Amino acid sequence: MKKNKKSKIVTALKAQAVADREKAIMALDLLENKAVGIGDHTANDFLKDATESLKLLASADERLETINKYFSTKETI
Repeated sequence: MKKNKKSKIVTALKAQAVADREKAIMALDLLENKAVGIGDHTANDFLKDATESLKLLASADERLETINKYFSTKETI
């Protein structure tokens, strides 16, 4: 009897989206709470970095939602 396994591509896509989500959250946390350690940034640099991180976070969440909608399994990340 075969076990119902997630495909390797779906697993990889999900792992990549989770990693992107964590990267974005980390970057936003650094920008918000530890900006002193980032170095010489202008206000525009901070806003640009924050915007890129927010876009990455939104994209990761959207990808995870799509994966769960179309390729759902009992296992979630």
